Amino acid sequence: MAKVHFIAVGGSVMHQLAIALKIKGYQVTGSDDEIYEPAKGNLLQTGILPASMGWDESRITADLDAVILGMHARADNPELIKAKELGLKIYSFPEYIYQESQQKNRVVVGGSHGKTTTTAMIMHVLQQSGQAFDYLVGARLAGFPQSVNITDAPVIVCEGDEYPASVIEKRPKFHFLHPHIAVLTGIAWDHINVFPTFENYLEQFAIFLRTMKAGHTLIYNNTDPELVKLVKAEGLHLKLVPYDIPQHQINNGVTTVHFGDQQTELEVFGDHNLLNMHAARLVCNELGISDEVFLKAIATFKGAAKRLELVGKNEHCAIYRDFAHAPSKVKATISALRDQYPQRKLIGVLELHTYSSLNADFMVQYQGCMDKADIPVVFYSKHALEIKRMPELMPDVVAQGFGRADLEIFTSREHLTAFLDKQEYKDANLLMMSSGDYEGLDVNSLKKYL
Repeated sequence: MAKVHFIAVGGSVMHQLAIALKIKGYQVTGSDDEIYEPAKGNLLQTGILPASMGWDESRITADLDAVILGMHARADNPELIKAKELGLKIYSFPEYIYQESQQKNRVVVGGSHGKTTTTAMIMHVLQQSGQAFDYLVGARLAGFPQSVNITDAPVIVCEGDEYPASVIEKRPKFHFLHPHIAVLTGIAWDHINVFPTFENYLEQFAIFLRTMKAGHTLIYNNTDPELVKLVKAEGLHLKLVPYDIPQHQINNGVTTVHFGDQQTELEVFGDHNLLNMHAARLVCNELGISDEVFLKAIATFKGAAKRLELVGKNEHCAIYRDFAHAPSKVKATISALRDQYPQRKLIGVLELHTYSSLNADFMVQYQGCMDKADIPVVFYSKHALEIKRMPELMPDVVAQGFGRADLEIFTSREHLTAFLDKQEYKDANLLMMSSGDYEGLDVNSLKKYL
């Protein structure tokens, strides 16, 4: 029985991997300096929660088969130092996923946007069609008890993140997964604290393609000129499968999609989701699933959490929340609602919360991304800037970046909610976009507008 120890076990996906390995029958231990819910409760339930918080080098013993290093462990961590001294095998999260899946058919979904949803769509269809598979995805999905599963299944479906793997392994996570079937959804500069220039960011995707084995399959978004250029430069050794927006129509806010002579109504909508679905369909085809089976399954897909998630609606108003924060995601999400409900006024609220989005120099990347909102609103909190130790962000810099003179800008939750309270919601939709929480605003409380 393999014996594995996790340094910084409390991370959102780290603790899920620890649980998956415990279920598989491995002996699993972990440590961390602080663990929050839901990780704390999940680890307690499975008997992996450390007896005490903090680092203790005595937990690192010579009989460990692997030490798995979490993202927020620092280089001077005493457990990491001891593991190095003992010459133990130390893995970042993605390196260990590869270790466990060398005998599997590996599917990796990468790109700047749509990764979680595309991965979730593939997982939903495989589950509905009774296929055995392992997975790694960046969100909790309905119908799946955890966000990581490692068994003896012949296939693994992974969301491939371009963020660094660990404190001692600065290369992006998706460089370690070596797919047989890869998806690239598109490339739009993000994470400027890690990739200071667009060229530097683009290079990570170039390396991903270069290191894929000749003849393996790349399914890529043919509507993204930057990605098409990259594929022509770096991907000619691969089996190339381009995709675009499939044939579809919208009636009364419901989208019907067509593949050949097969069609189905969908619960999700928007060009970005149609692109994600086309990629998922092509992956499923590669895994032996017909269009007929795919469409029957995808008809019941409701979307990943906080991805154009319906908060509430009545006959003349709908309220949605979305994880969108990067410019390309904001633009895609607003466009989706505008196209789905062309007759309704659209109130779009974006919280700037990430390192990139709060950076004055990055603001110009948001140019035009809220143009399709009738009432564009940007919110950011001084607290978020303080936590990230960033300089003050002036409202005029924000307005200039977005390129809209009528942009409403708020830096306090009270002012934001007062503004929302004053709006007219008949024949209108409200879209709340953030990877944060608007200084503790309960989005469900907005149902009072219905």
